[in-house]
Amino acid sequence: MEVAVPSSEAVPHREVPLSLFRLTWPILLELLLFMLMGTADTLMLSGVSDDAVSAVGVVNQYVFICILIMEVIGNGAAIVVSQYLGARRTREASRIAALAISLNLGLGVAVSTGLLTFGDRILGGMNLHGEVLTYARTYLHIVGGFLFLQALINVFSSLIRTYGFTKQSMLVSLGMNVLHVGCNFALIFGHFGLPALGVAGAAVSTVMSRAVALGVFVWMLYRVMPERMVPRDYVTFSLEYVRKILKVGVPSAVEQLTYQACQTVFLYYVTFLGPVALAARQYAHSISQYIYLCSLALGLGTSILVGRLVGARRTDDAYREALHGLKWALGITVVVDLAIILVRMPLIRLFTDNADILHVAAQVIVIGFMLETGRAFNLVLINGLRAAGDATFTVYMGFLSMACMSLPLGYFLVFKLGLGLSGVWLAVAADEWVRGITMWMRWRSRAWERKSLVGPAMSTEPVVAHAGA
Repeated sequence: MEVAVPSSEAVPHREVPLSLFRLTWPILLELLLFMLMGTADTLMLSGVSDDAVSAVGVVNQYVFICILIMEVIGNGAAIVVSQYLGARRTREASRIAALAISLNLGLGVAVSTGLLTFGDRILGGMNLHGEVLTYARTYLHIVGGFLFLQALINVFSSLIRTYGFTKQSMLVSLGMNVLHVGCNFALIFGHFGLPALGVAGAAVSTVMSRAVALGVFVWMLYRVMPERMVPRDYVTFSLEYVRKILKVGVPSAVEQLTYQACQTVFLYYVTFLGPVALAARQYAHSISQYIYLCSLALGLGTSILVGRLVGARRTDDAYREALHGLKWALGITVVVDLAIILVRMPLIRLFTDNADILHVAAQVIVIGFMLETGRAFNLVLINGLRAAGDATFTVYMGFLSMACMSLPLGYFLVFKLGLGLSGVWLAVAADEWVRGITMWMRWRSRAWERKSLVGPAMSTEPVVAHAGA
């Protein structure tokens, strides 16, 4: 299935057909590059100490939650813009994009200010001590203070992907990662005549690479839009557009925030298991993120197609497209996960030679097979439901499964049965499967067809479609 979308001004009278594969492979590479940046931090910081890795892992848990808060606007705008493009209302789509950028800038500045003001209090409640706490404070003050850069990167990159230019977004991420790794090498260890800053160097490197990437994303979005934003669009606030953005963005963010809040509670559980479990969690997470990478890319690609098809009133095609993405996500997850399980020990040794950490991390990676197969359902179908405008359902189900079921189960497995870090992985796996099966049933019910955010344009010109993979 391919859906045609307007091209950039460089080719003003042509339409570029989109397929799941054409959208997904650049998203996959972009996500891979983003994850490699995090892995590069972990690998290089492991050369400083395991305490440095643990500290950055704890801070990034909070940073990621803040990023999710800032994605309220970006995610909502991406879905609304996608449906407006499917309905061929391109001028309104550009106005919504400009509004989203202004709103996200304000939100990003507020979040950065909050982290600088309350960051030490947050870390003080996480049962951290000694060098781990010192490293965590240093990293949070630098990265958190400039987190508004990531807020703008999120909205610009998601809009570029929504317009169908996933390859261009991927190329910017490639440049950002190359710059980040180079700055890490120079600033963490003190090469090229620079001082060895350790954790502070990793933080400065992150900020520098984000600033450069943001400048390129701004330039690129203007290049790919069929109708460009004008200055007044940034300061014209339409209540209708804001309502539609928030209708999708708020439930989407609440659902993801619930997940990350539960992960933070699980992290709090792990701090009571000692430094071995804390480091093992960080290393296992650094490896396991590559397992669900394909599912995440397929979910994002599916959301772009579903949004376009729902906006064009082609709900049968949207229904099939999501199930098609799910089939591929499950198959790839099984293959990749089994491969990683087979080579898990050499992978963990890239990070540490500590025998105790190796044992614990290897154990949870095996258990992760149950977790990742369930996660594939959620990454594809939740994105499909959001793109169709049915975001509220995922919030209710997420709260019931994650907060009401998974957290108590994790506490019981970790502290009552004494399963340690494995208990955390089993509790998260139970949540993924409960939500995954529920989302599959919701998609099959087709209740989402009544949630569209936009009607078609007045023009009778048909939406071009091409049969294909």
